[in-house]
Formats: sequence, C-alpha cells, structure tokens
Amino acid sequence: QVQLVESGGGLVQPGGSLRLSCAASGSIFSIDAMGWYRQAPGKQRELVATITSGGNTNYADSVKGRFTISRDNAKNTVYLQMNSLKPEDTAVYYCNAGVVILTPTRGFNHYWGQGTQVTVSS
Repeated sequence: QVQLVESGGGLVQPGGSLRLSCAASGSIFSIDAMGWYRQAPGKQRELVATITSGGNTNYADSVKGRFTISRDNAKNTVYLQMNSLKPEDTAVYYCNAGVVILTPTRGFNHYWGQGTQVTVSS
C-alpha cells in the first residue's frame, strides 16, 4: 500500500558529505513523523533523526551539529544531509514514516524503506 524508496548512499572519505533522500508513495492520506535510522554490522538499529509534519526535529547526540533532517511535504520526501562524516557513521540507513492510509478507515501504520548503504572510509 505504501512504499518508501531511499537513495543517495555510497562511499565517502572521512570529513565528506552525503545527502540521503526517501520518497514515500502509494495509498497515502497524510504522513506524520518521518525519520532516519541506521544499523551498523553487529549492532542494533538506532535512531539518527526524526522530523514531524510541522518541522520539529530530533537528533541522536552522535550526529548533532553534523546531520540535518528536512522534508518536503508536497513531495512526501524526507532528506538527511550528512556532513563531517566519520568512519563510525558507516551503516545501512533506513527511512521510516508514520502514514495515515488512504482508506475509508484511515488506518495508521509505520513503514520502512529497504535501506541504503553509507560507507565512510579512506
């Protein structure tokens, strides 16, 4: 019913930048909060940043001052600008969205993207 498609991952040197995008499509009535999570090998998935429909943001302490989350509500898209990347930022990054589905009952579900690999290495 709803698909999230991420893009923008890749290999970057320490200190470099990347911009991730995640576009939601399908039977969408509205989208509440959107966010980015990441999972490094052997570790649990962790929150990176979230943004509400009104633009309020929240960041993990490890990325504050380096990453910026934003969204385009008209395009149902969330972005993650990542600057001053460090090797410890290496992970698969996942997009998440809380969606009110376009059905008579207006059900609410959380959806995940397929993930995009970010590798920070020299």
